[in-house]
Amino acid sequence: MSTPLTPVLSRFWDADSAWTLQTYERHHGYRALRKALAMTPDEVINLVKESGLRGRGGAGFPTGTKWSFIPQNEPNPKPHYLVINADESEPGTCKDIPLLMTTPHFLVEGAIIAAYAIRARHAFVYVRGEVVPVLRRLQAAVAEAYAAGYLGRNILGSGVDVDLVVHAGAGAYICGEETALLDSLEGRRGQPRLRPPFPAVAGLYACPTVVNNVESIASVPPVVLGGTDWFRSMGTDKSPGFTLYSLSGHVNRPGQYEAPLGITLRELLDYAGGVRTGHTLKFWTPGGSSTPLLTPEHLDVPLDYEGMASVGSMLGTKALQIFDETTCVVRAVRRWTQFYAHESCGKCTPCREGTYWLAQIYQRLETGRGEPDDLDKLDEIADAILGKAFCALGDGAASPIMSSLNWFRAEYEQHLSGGCPFDPVASMLVAPEGVPR
Repeated sequence: MSTPLTPVLSRFWDADSAWTLQTYERHHGYRALRKALAMTPDEVINLVKESGLRGRGGAGFPTGTKWSFIPQNEPNPKPHYLVINADESEPGTCKDIPLLMTTPHFLVEGAIIAAYAIRARHAFVYVRGEVVPVLRRLQAAVAEAYAAGYLGRNILGSGVDVDLVVHAGAGAYICGEETALLDSLEGRRGQPRLRPPFPAVAGLYACPTVVNNVESIASVPPVVLGGTDWFRSMGTDKSPGFTLYSLSGHVNRPGQYEAPLGITLRELLDYAGGVRTGHTLKFWTPGGSSTPLLTPEHLDVPLDYEGMASVGSMLGTKALQIFDETTCVVRAVRRWTQFYAHESCGKCTPCREGTYWLAQIYQRLETGRGEPDDLDKLDEIADAILGKAFCALGDGAASPIMSSLNWFRAEYEQHLSGGCPFDPVASMLVAPEGVPR
């Protein structure tokens, strides 16, 4: 029997004006906030800890544990800050933007609860500047929350003050890295910081800071309202709860599928109508382009943190990009490599130089100028980046290269004699105008 879907954050996406405060309140909106305000901050942190909620941005670090790192009872306390990472820019990832467009109040309510728990008076949402409609909708939701008394001074008569600022980022992939995001939020060029000190000690403006992903914070109200037993009734023991899986590419019904952690790609493909009609699955990414590729033999591996680690990959952002047999794996990885070369901040040599040379080799391979030792060069350069770069961007650039060489080396070798053997039009869902299919 297939694992059932668990619509929680997406349960009323199809409602009229789902993004408004009125609609959100009809679906139990801000009840979790009232419940949280009746608890102490430490009790809220412990509740989130006990739920097992893990960060939904990639690494899967326990959310409640991250909150507990904020220093308490300091003799000369500094301000505490909550920063929400909405700089969704991982190729293939499209879960946070739909959530913010459709039900932004989940994030607003979650931000208030999280700020209260970590004793922060100021919270920030860092959104990609290019997504103007999302910015406007989120700003409208924040304005509604202020008008209703959910934000500002003395929230709901509790004596708690919380302000929420929506910040438009500059549009760089590197700003999705939490410390680069903090630099950008402070008005500087976004580049990763040396750690330690970690943000929990010296984050925004050198003050204790929690940085969480959009989906992590949006999941807090359901956790608080439903309780730990309800949350743990979904998912697996080590990866409990629900999450949004993004299916894109060669799939009949692409979109967001909210399901328990631990569901398999085979089950999700059943919900999504299967791979493109008349074609078969060739390879896929479990968590966006920065995670090692997987193949059809991994269709039944649980899509949770432990399951993906067991096959040498990562759950990441749960961006499931589906590629059928018409896709050239060399071309796909080349496009990702070009992206990482362009988005490298240039701070460290392995990433700055390595991604540049990787892109040059891929250009030779695809255009029929490849040399016999190019495949070994790809592997060597990727190995020189993996684990040696200043931040995880380098690991993300190397992972699809090394995994694709592992699974599809014969296809790489085909490119050494005349360039790419695949028809580029065959893999397109919509052919360019004037090009026959």
